[in-house]
Amino acid sequence: MQTLPEFFEYCVETFSENIYLWEKTGEYYKGITYRQTRDKVYQLAAGLISLGVRKGDRIALISEGRNDWVISELAMFYAGAVNVPLSVKLSEPVEIRFRLSHSAVRFIFTSGNQVKKIRLVKNELPLVEKIILLDNVPLETDNEILFNDLLVNGQNFLKSGKETLIQRQQSVLPGDIANICYTSGTTADPKGIMLTHANYITNVNQGYSLFDLDKNDRTLLVLPWDHAFAHTAGIYCFMGKGASVASVQNGKSALETIRNIQQNIREIKPHILLSVPALASNFKKNIEKSIQEKGRFINRLFKHALRISYRYNGNGLNTGKGLTILYKPLICLYDMLFFRKIREGFGGNLKFFIGGGALLDIEFQRFFYALGIPMFQGYGLTEASPVISSNGINKHKLGSSGALVAEMDLKICDEAGKELPGGKHGEIVIRGGNVMKGYWENPEATAKTIRDGWLYTGDLGYLDTDNFLYVLGRFKSLLIGHDGEKYSPEGIEEAITGSSRLIDQCMLYNNQNPYTVAFVVPNKESLKNHLRNKESNTAPQDLICMALATIEKDLLEYRPDGKFGDLFPQRWLPSAIAILGEHFSEENRLMNSTAKIVRGKIIERYKEDLDFLYSSEAKYIYNKRNLEVMEQLLFDNK
Repeated sequence: MQTLPEFFEYCVETFSENIYLWEKTGEYYKGITYRQTRDKVYQLAAGLISLGVRKGDRIALISEGRNDWVISELAMFYAGAVNVPLSVKLSEPVEIRFRLSHSAVRFIFTSGNQVKKIRLVKNELPLVEKIILLDNVPLETDNEILFNDLLVNGQNFLKSGKETLIQRQQSVLPGDIANICYTSGTTADPKGIMLTHANYITNVNQGYSLFDLDKNDRTLLVLPWDHAFAHTAGIYCFMGKGASVASVQNGKSALETIRNIQQNIREIKPHILLSVPALASNFKKNIEKSIQEKGRFINRLFKHALRISYRYNGNGLNTGKGLTILYKPLICLYDMLFFRKIREGFGGNLKFFIGGGALLDIEFQRFFYALGIPMFQGYGLTEASPVISSNGINKHKLGSSGALVAEMDLKICDEAGKELPGGKHGEIVIRGGNVMKGYWENPEATAKTIRDGWLYTGDLGYLDTDNFLYVLGRFKSLLIGHDGEKYSPEGIEEAITGSSRLIDQCMLYNNQNPYTVAFVVPNKESLKNHLRNKESNTAPQDLICMALATIEKDLLEYRPDGKFGDLFPQRWLPSAIAILGEHFSEENRLMNSTAKIVRGKIIERYKEDLDFLYSSEAKYIYNKRNLEVMEQLLFDNK
C-alpha cells in the first residue's frame, strides 16, 4: 500500500508533462504540469520544515479551490503533517475556533477571502504559531507569512537540506493520518474524521472499479475542495490517471464565484463533472428557462422530446430494448434540434456527471440522461473516504445509487445490528480499506460507529436483485407513521423542489402522527413572475389565493390523478402545508455546510407552526397563517 506522496511521485514519473492543474487568475486559464506541481510541492514542504513543522503536526487549510490548495496539502504530507481542511462556508467564529482548537493545529493556510475569519479567533488559539497567506495581502502580525515568501524559504532550505525532506517523506506510513475532516456538527460538537493515506489510496482504486478516466480528461471542480467527494473523486482520482483538474475562477464573494461556474465550464470544456442536487437543480432550471424563453411551440416540442427520450432510455439497464427501439430515429432528430445544443453549453465534451452529497431525484437523472449527459447517482460518506457505490457509463440503473466499489463488503442490518436478507430495508453497514481510522479524540463516538471492523453508516437502504444499492435516507430523518411504518422523506422532497418552479425548499414531517405535513418555502421571484400578467385587474387578496392555489396544484401532481401520481406512497405525501417566508440557509443555521437541511433545528424553530399543521384548519391551504405569509412574500418590498 502506498502513501499519498508515493502515489503522487508515481503519477509525476508517469505523466510528467501532462497538465494537472488549471487556474484562471486573469483573462485565460493557465495550466501547470505534474512535474511543475511537484517542484512547487518540494519547495513548500521544505518551507514548512524550515518553520519547524514536525511529523504528525496538524495544519489547517481554509481556501477556495485553486492550484495552491492541492500544493499546500501535498506539501503537508511530504513534511509528515496532517491536513485539517475547513469549509469556506464556515462563518461563525465558534465553529472555526472549535475545529482549530480540538485538532490542536499549529499552522494555518488561508486565502485572502478567508483570513478575516482566522484573525477573529487567532488570539484564542495559543497553539497556532504561523498563519500562511495564499494571497499577497497586507500582513497584520509577526506570526503571519506570505505563501510566496515561504516558497523562497523552502528553496533556500533545499540547497543544503534536501536529504531532510526526503527522510521526512519516507517516514510517512500508509496507516498515518492524512486528513482530519470535521462533520457539520448540526446536532452536537463536530467530530473529526481521521482518514489515513491508505484510506485514500484504497478508495481511489475502488473508484476506478466503477468509472474509467483517461489522461486527456478534464474536470472543473465546482464543489468545495474540502468536500470529501470532491477531494477523493476529483483531486486524487484524476491525479492517478494523469488527468486534469481546474478550479472555478474566484470572485470577490461566494456569489460572484458561483456566477463564474457556467462561463468556466464553457472555457475548460470538461469531460466529467462532480455535482450535488442543488447544483443539478440550478442547471436544470436554467435549461428549462432558456427553452421557455423561445416560445410556447418550442417549449412543447422540447417537452415531447423529453417524454420520448424517457421512454427510450427506460432505467438505463433496458435502454432501447423491445419496441422502444422504434423511437431511435426521433431521438436522433431531437438530439439535433435540442440536446446537442444544450451539451455545447457545457463545453461540448461532457460525457457524464457523477452526483453525490445527497440523494438525487430520479427526475433529474432522467432529464440529464435524455440530454445525453447522464447524471449518475453515487453514494458515500466521509467516514468511508467517501465512495461506497456509484452508477457509471458501463453499468447504471436510474433511481439507484449504483454498484458497489470493489474490495469492500456491505450488509444491510436491522436496528439490533442483525444482518437482513436481500431486498430488505435496513441500515447500510460496510467493511473495507476505505473505512476511517476513527474520530479524533473521540473514542466513544468511534466505538458506536465502528464495531468489529464494520462501519455503521446511519443510512437506510437495500440491495436489489441486480445488486444495485438503493439509499433511502438517514435513519434520523425518517417519517414514522402512527402504526410504526417508516419512510425516508428525502426523495419526495427532492422531487417536489425539482419539478416545481415555485417551490424552492420543502421539508416533510411525520413522527407517529395520523398524517404527514410539510414546510414549504416558495420561490418569491417565480411566484411574482407567474402572477405578473394578472396583476393589473386582480385584487391583491385574489393574487394571494392564486399563488397558494398554484403551489397546491404542483403538490397535487403527486396524488393518484397527477402527473407523478405513481412515484410515492400516498400516505407520505403532505395533507397540510405551512408556507414559510424564510429560506433554510447556513446563516440561520437551518442548513449545514453540505447544503442539507437541519431537520431538528427547523422543527424547533417552527414548533408552533408544526402544532398548527395538525389542526383541522391547517388542511385548508387558504388558512389565515398561509395567507399572511404569502401576502408578505408578494407585497413586502423590504
